[in-house]
Amino acid sequence: MSTLQNFTFEELSVGQRATTTRTVTEQDVLLFAAVSGDVNPVHLDEEFAAGTQFKGRIAHGMYTGGLVSAALAMELPGPGTVYIGQDFRFERPVRIGDTLTVELTVEELLPEKKFVKIRTVVLNQAGKPVLSGMATVMAPAQKLSIPRPPLPRVTV
Repeated sequence: MSTLQNFTFEELSVGQRATTTRTVTEQDVLLFAAVSGDVNPVHLDEEFAAGTQFKGRIAHGMYTGGLVSAALAMELPGPGTVYIGQDFRFERPVRIGDTLTVELTVEELLPEKKFVKIRTVVLNQAGKPVLSGMATVMAPAQKLSIPRPPLPRVTV
């Protein structure tokens, strides 16, 4: 089992970076629809989606946003991070089978509240941005090094 480590406010520096990668699966899209209640046919119905501007099914935008949230919570600053705010711009559709890389870059440190502004970019396998934005987080107050819990097994 791997170990998760975090960065406290004092350990962060402008320009510090982290990345994480995940491939979007059919099950991811179905589970996101089930959990969020977003059953828009552009995500779930291939025949319907084929007639849209996307010419096929696309993943939920907030699924990609969720990958950003996970990267902040697990990578930079890591466990103990509190999400304060986020602005997103969805640049391109994400499809089942796409491999997405979340890139995080510390842009600004705000010492009065120990807030951190982090540039968030998600790239597809072609290196093209599918999401860009800026997150504001509260960095963890204490240093942590904890075992990575296993993901629960869920099926649809």
